Amino acid sequence: MSVERYQVVIVGAGLVGAAAALALGRQGLRVALVERQPPQVPDEGWDTRIYAVSPASQRFLERIGAWQRMDAGRIQPVFRMDVAGDASGAIRLDAYEAGVSRLATILESGRLQDALWQALRADGNVAVFCPAAIGSIERQESRACLTLADGSVLEAELVVGADGAASRIREWSGLASTLTPYGQSGVVANFECERPHRGTAFQWFFDSDILAWLPLPGHTTPHGLEPVVDRSPPIGGNRLSMVWSTRTGHADELVALEAASLAEKVRAAGRDRLGALRLLTPAAAFPLRLIRVASAVAPGVVLIGDAAHGVHPLAGQGVNLGFGDAESLVDVLVRHRQSRASCGDIRVLQRHARERAEPVRRMQALTHGLHHLFANEGAGWLRNAGMRLVDHVAPVKAALVRAAMS
Repeated sequence: MSVERYQVVIVGAGLVGAAAALALGRQGLRVALVERQPPQVPDEGWDTRIYAVSPASQRFLERIGAWQRMDAGRIQPVFRMDVAGDASGAIRLDAYEAGVSRLATILESGRLQDALWQALRADGNVAVFCPAAIGSIERQESRACLTLADGSVLEAELVVGADGAASRIREWSGLASTLTPYGQSGVVANFECERPHRGTAFQWFFDSDILAWLPLPGHTTPHGLEPVVDRSPPIGGNRLSMVWSTRTGHADELVALEAASLAEKVRAAGRDRLGALRLLTPAAAFPLRLIRVASAVAPGVVLIGDAAHGVHPLAGQGVNLGFGDAESLVDVLVRHRQSRASCGDIRVLQRHARERAEPVRRMQALTHGLHHLFANEGAGWLRNAGMRLVDHVAPVKAALVRAAMS
């Protein structure tokens, strides 16, 4: 039986795993990427999985050659964010006022995934095993031995678990995790809206619920039949992506509604900010939960992305935390390559863990705390008063913008 040897084997080729593999391969490391299923090639339809990519994450994706492969006509800059409470509380975050070009960029998960895979194929630096399932993993002294279902054997100094919230690598390595369900689900769907969003994201906090509208690119004809083709970076359009975080029973009710009824519910909940809505993609729901991992590293193992942490989607920072993990891991491994240390050396991996501990802890504390504040039906006066105060303190608003962009 032949054994193929690598410095790094990454398990899971989602956005974060693929980005980590691409970045490591470009630095000259011997890298393998293992994934169960190849990604679907995007069609002209709209993906319900939408991400708000921070400028820091965008710069990382540009450096590894993936961003340039995105269709400019399918990405949408966010220039402003309007946040409202359930009474008179409101905050406006504005890129122009903060002296930056944009707060974030909205894009579809499937299209970014496709761009990453295009870059992987074009570079040819990463050995991709897909479709491939892992039959077994064994620790052998300073290396791990992964046997795939087809009998292939991969030997690695370092195994990277990028295989999601239910990570098999996390379980195999014995890295303990704590899962805290929120008792809520996130309902996602895309809509055409009557009035243009002008690059503005909206978020409403009301008793127990958080509703977000993210601007999507492009325009439709008045009858909503065919898109107007415009490949330039869009300023505004009349499509939006919704994420409605609500109790699980209510989420099930929303998903079960007919298209017109759901559109009317979402329009009313959003206080008619963009006029009448028309459903573009079927609604779907996913459970919301907090995942904390005591340590994301062990000898020869590191977890990144959702395998390493889970946060409430109210701040839209989950994927950005994952890209931060990937960028930090690459930087640490490259910095210490000259020392001839193994990629799996725990002393090297602990440097990465220390770099990532504070950003992850800060974001989890922020989103977890905000969830409990806004889920408390008796705290309406507090959240609305807090929003009014923040909206009138320029340094605090600037700090919020900087946090969103990092």
